[in-house]
Amino acid sequence: MRHVTLVDIFKHHITRKYLNRSGVHHAVTAAYYAFDLAIENHVSVDLATKAALLHDIGHYEWYNSEGKWDYDEYRQNDIHAIKGAERAHKLLIRLGEDRIAAKQISVAILLHTDSYLPFTLQGKQTPLQEVITLADNKDEQPKGLHHYKKMDPSEAITQLHKLDLLVEASLNKDQEVIG
Repeated sequence: MRHVTLVDIFKHHITRKYLNRSGVHHAVTAAYYAFDLAIENHVSVDLATKAALLHDIGHYEWYNSEGKWDYDEYRQNDIHAIKGAERAHKLLIRLGEDRIAAKQISVAILLHTDSYLPFTLQGKQTPLQEVITLADNKDEQPKGLHHYKKMDPSEAITQLHKLDLLVEASLNKDQEVIG
């Protein structure tokens, strides 16, 4: 049984604040990619969709002295995965998510990129962490443009509700196979 849904997560003011910075469209799109990738890789669709939805919740903006987005400075100083893991864990616990699930989701967010690390994560990620990396990369565009695609919050809720139904159906199907 799921403790928290994607819609529950999205409706929280903390989520909305930070996803507005990093791109609601990208977050929802990554969650859909994560669903498909999780099924292909035999990973929990519940954990994967939640981690993908929140994977960029740690983003912040870098503007130069003229007030323009400075992608190169951002990339040089990026720690969004660290901030995101912390924010996601705190948010999920507040919403009543299972503590073990909250940790797995948060660690997947922490390790969805190695842009802030002095080494590569290739071959070192768990299947869940790999799914989040792949889901993020599937929507990526040069210079971070995927973060600027727009999606109205009401459309995001509609899309996340549909994804919640898919997650529930998949979890119920898995339970039937086990039972």
